[in-house]
Amino acid sequence: MAFARVACRAQLGLSAPLVQVEVGLASGLPAFCIVGLPALVVREARERVRAALQNSGFEFPAGRITVSLAPADLPKEGGRFDLPIALGILLASGQVRSAGAESPPREFYGELGLTGELRPVRGLLPAAAAAAREEHELIVPRANAAEACAVAAQWVRAAGQLLEVCAHVAGVRPLAPGAVPEAAGGGPGSGCRCPTLDLTEVRGQLHAKRALTVAAAGGHSLLMIGPPGCGKSMLARRLPALLPPLSAAEALEVAAIASLSGAGFRRELLSERPFRAPHHSSTAPALVGGGARAHPGEISLAHQGVLFLDELAEFPRHVLEALREPLETGVVAVARVARAAHYPAEFQLIAAMNPCPCGDFGDPAGSCSCTPAAVQRYRARVSGPLLDRLDMHVEVPRVAAAEFEAPPAAGAGSAAAAAAVRRARELQRARQGVCNARLSDAEMQRCCAPDRRGLRLLEVAMERLRLSGRARQRVLKVARTIADLEGRAAIGAAHLSEALMMRCLDRATAPSGSCDRRPV
Repeated sequence: MAFARVACRAQLGLSAPLVQVEVGLASGLPAFCIVGLPALVVREARERVRAALQNSGFEFPAGRITVSLAPADLPKEGGRFDLPIALGILLASGQVRSAGAESPPREFYGELGLTGELRPVRGLLPAAAAAAREEHELIVPRANAAEACAVAAQWVRAAGQLLEVCAHVAGVRPLAPGAVPEAAGGGPGSGCRCPTLDLTEVRGQLHAKRALTVAAAGGHSLLMIGPPGCGKSMLARRLPALLPPLSAAEALEVAAIASLSGAGFRRELLSERPFRAPHHSSTAPALVGGGARAHPGEISLAHQGVLFLDELAEFPRHVLEALREPLETGVVAVARVARAAHYPAEFQLIAAMNPCPCGDFGDPAGSCSCTPAAVQRYRARVSGPLLDRLDMHVEVPRVAAAEFEAPPAAGAGSAAAAAAVRRARELQRARQGVCNARLSDAEMQRCCAPDRRGLRLLEVAMERLRLSGRARQRVLKVARTIADLEGRAAIGAAHLSEALMMRCLDRATAPSGSCDRRPV
């Protein structure tokens, strides 16, 4: 029995376990069998490989062909196994002979067209990163070369046809090492930024802009509440301009998640923080991840970036409730019957909603026609436990007519805010290594202890506003960020007072006021 073995990698979440494609040729009735838990698209490789070999001038072996994808209990999916299967058949039948021992070891990826061309595959970046760590040579389709070169340029060999791969394996015409293609977006962590929106385009809203700057400086979640057309969406879409560029490690992690999605890898966005804005009709699997193959959802695609939920109260309640655990842990576990995957989800949640169904509640210039019960039902669509997990919720009032004609104030643009955010992030990185929103309880004891007056103010606020222990911790984190923006080492009463002012829903539900008599 003739035998050959070719290496490849499967895709399981963000991991890429090694798969040995073993091909055995035996006499007997013609048969082509693929075993090792292959998905339907992998089983269909039989016809693609047969046609590709014949149209490339090779002879398809007669007899029994057995292809084993080891380990057998690991699910295999995608067209990436076409090239390893075809090459294994050629090596086992002796139509292609390897030029000596493989040094370094090689891995092969690519979907085959019927004429032998190599087509791109999805989710190659995690496999390329794993192969680069083990110093394996990668043979990939040319369309995947930029993706693989992002992490393993010196190990990548790109080909466009099956015949090119065979010539490389035989040592007749070796493929040249892959080169990083020139791209406008630059490489990982290059700091090259695409043109962005500016805060000066948003008229008025000084309090909301301040909250947005604080959110950017500490990585905090933010809920903006106000009437339609007051600028909530405009503010949210200008947040990425305030955030610092991704580091090289963060950029590769974000790109690895993007390569698994339907949009795929885009090198021009490699150094840009993601901004995701799903529609309010999105399902829970679309938001947190799932499906039959446990694909990443919007919260993972927004990892190290911004997840913007506009019209928050219009999302189904069970969809919003699915955000509670990822907001705390920064990780989402997608478990299905056939498989389970863990995806990072350290996203910055920015949400917007109206104060009532008509949107005019609490607006002096509006005429709200909603009953108190209707307002209460509308706000109850966002549960108390979810609101408790949001760092800030601020009012965004309607903009006065005079503010549209007033020129922007000096230093009110995104550049000045981004510089302040960068300085605050540098302080946080030097002090604790992570942004303030990601501080653990143990680190908060060291980094977020207020002075005596601040501690007294916090005690009074907890009693009067009935803050939970989680809300107390989030107020302290926001106050720590406000102090960092001012370059202060200690958290004072003024910092805590401003942090408390940025939790308007706590004030609305306090015993001294009721949400049916006053705006949020």
